[in-house]
Amino acid sequence: MDKQAVSEVIEQQIRPGLESHGGGIELVDVKESKVFVRLTGACGGCPMATQTLKLGVERVLKAVFPDLQEVVSV
Repeated sequence: MDKQAVSEVIEQQIRPGLESHGGGIELVDVKESKVFVRLTGACGGCPMATQTLKLGVERVLKAVFPDLQEVVSV
């Protein structure tokens, strides 16, 4: 699991859904089986951001990268 591969999944499978709700996502880093992201736009201050991160972003990435431990918001 490298940063480029994670970035491609975010761009193709995650970003369009977030943008349809006025939000966005920025890939910050990939380290030791963890992905660090920043939710932006409407998602950045949304009270449901934690659920979006865990039930949306993390679920999609774990489906593609089974060795992923977690997605962390920074």
